[in-house]
Amino acid sequence: MRRTVAGCCLLLTAACGRSAAVAVESGYGVNPVLPDPSPSLIPVMQIATGTGWPSGMMPSAAAGLHVTAFARQLDHPRFVYALPNGDVLVAETNAPPRPDDARGIKGWFVKRFQKKAGGAVPSADRITLLRDADGDGVAETRRVFITGLVSPFGIALVDSTLYVANTDAIVRFTYHAEDTTLAGPGVRVTTLPAGTINHHWTKTIVASPDGGTLYVSIGSNSNVGENGLDAEQDRAMIWAVDLRAGSHRVFASGLRNAAGLAVDPVTGALWAAVNERDELGSDLVPDYMTAVRDGAFYGWPYSYFGAHVDTRVTPQRPDLVARAVVPDYALGTHTASIGLVASNGVRMPPRFCTGMFVGQHGSWNRKPPAGYRVIFVPFEQGTPAGPPVDVLTNFLSNDAARGRPVGVAVDAAGGLLVADDVGNAVWRVTGEGDGLPRCRTTPRCIACVNNCARGALFPRTSAPSQRAECGASSERTRERFCGCSVLR
Repeated sequence: MRRTVAGCCLLLTAACGRSAAVAVESGYGVNPVLPDPSPSLIPVMQIATGTGWPSGMMPSAAAGLHVTAFARQLDHPRFVYALPNGDVLVAETNAPPRPDDARGIKGWFVKRFQKKAGGAVPSADRITLLRDADGDGVAETRRVFITGLVSPFGIALVDSTLYVANTDAIVRFTYHAEDTTLAGPGVRVTTLPAGTINHHWTKTIVASPDGGTLYVSIGSNSNVGENGLDAEQDRAMIWAVDLRAGSHRVFASGLRNAAGLAVDPVTGALWAAVNERDELGSDLVPDYMTAVRDGAFYGWPYSYFGAHVDTRVTPQRPDLVARAVVPDYALGTHTASIGLVASNGVRMPPRFCTGMFVGQHGSWNRKPPAGYRVIFVPFEQGTPAGPPVDVLTNFLSNDAARGRPVGVAVDAAGGLLVADDVGNAVWRVTGEGDGLPRCRTTPRCIACVNNCARGALFPRTSAPSQRAECGASSERTRERFCGCSVLR
């Protein structure tokens, strides 16, 4: 029997669908290429073996950037959160027991491949505090901060209250800047959908700019409704939790797994990085990032990128497809884009000052693989503008995943932090050289600089000759014309 199973495994691994026919770059941007679906009896699978980093190796930073190992020898770090006092919190976590998820022969293969990829380790169920007191980019202090959690993921600080998103509930703790540990399981704020399937188990949270609301992402209970649509009750959506009243409402729905949440510091808009559906071939469907509209429906499971209907779902809902919102920016097919953070406050060259960083965990179901990197998506006037820029690469080497980037955050000193759950590390990225200022953006400054670049009338009192001169000048000259600086 064992030989039969092993033989089937080899056969299935060798025959797992067709390679991509579309270049990976075509799945990015505001108008991604969306070819016809290409389903197969055996889904596309190309699993990179999780190996960890060889001694002395680390990811490669883009030109003008420098990377250090902020912390190593962690236990499957998935989410990273920067506190105002400079401390860093890391969720060392993994999935809880899910007896009714991934069942049958298909489920057997899924679990086998998760183990190969380095994703089947037990959950440490804790949050660890890291402190870099001497500012050298390496945390010399490590303390267990909170224990007794249940597959924790999202973390958010509002005033003196620290919120943690377990897989089954949001809990809160009283926090002080000098704390190096917090006791107890926390006070329950609201229960979250979990259960024995709990297909997408991570729960991400981010606070609204006024601190009155927590946005909570709750992933679907399946790939595309194959466990029955009744199992998707309160799933594939973002909740808005009123912290004063303790109540919640559906903020947006039809989002298969909005694993990354971030607030744009300029516009105050909520953004999400969403993992789209699988098993339609190597070229479908692109993950995406989008400004999330209150009350909007984004298609899952009935359609993707607006009106592209997924015929696998029954019954069909043409009424919902008709109002499905097209997301703002595609992030490539099967890239598993999970981490998301705005670049405000980062200490990097000006080209990284306005936009968002995305941690791409990497594909298991695309030939050739995609993701396995951290990218920067530049913004202009509150929306993505232009192709993505590599920030951190070299996680994948042939068939070996040295690491897989997940959560991203900007620390109090301007470093970009990247959780790596296969490399069991947190990486820190900054601009090269001393004295580089931090990116500090304000709505008026960005509007003026961008309008100036186009020769637009801003400020309103500027003469046509001044506008022309400003439009033809460098970014630094535009900032001087506007009387402000994107770098502060």
